Amino acid sequence: MSATAPNTPANTPPPAAEPGKPGKREIEVTAAAAEEIAKQKAKRGTPEAMIRIGVRGGGCTGFTYVFEWAEQVRPSDKVFSGHGESIVVDPKSLVYLGGMQLDFVKGMMGHGFKFNNPNAKGACGCGESVNF
Repeated sequence: MSATAPNTPANTPPPAAEPGKPGKREIEVTAAAAEEIAKQKAKRGTPEAMIRIGVRGGGCTGFTYVFEWAEQVRPSDKVFSGHGESIVVDPKSLVYLGGMQLDFVKGMMGHGFKFNNPNAKGACGCGESVNF
């Protein structure tokens, strides 16, 4: 007779993320975003730098996304990688950004990084702020 524990919530592993969709505490970097990050790093001449993403209070709907270069990773930071490039997120921002996808889009209205964030409940018309 085996002495294995029953599958209770305390010992059941979390469900795996669907292919192409990050898990609740993960952030996906798309191929397009990774390509643009690599281009910008080469242009800046900082091959070791990473993009830091996060959220801060402010903007017309409550929060604004933070998008800046990180020369160093703090001990509490989480690093997410995809397609050969990495991004850095602080633990407080991860509460709001977990499960999102960082993409880079090109269109008639211009181009830029896009936060595909399932946690966002709304955003302002200009796309610069978000609420959760």
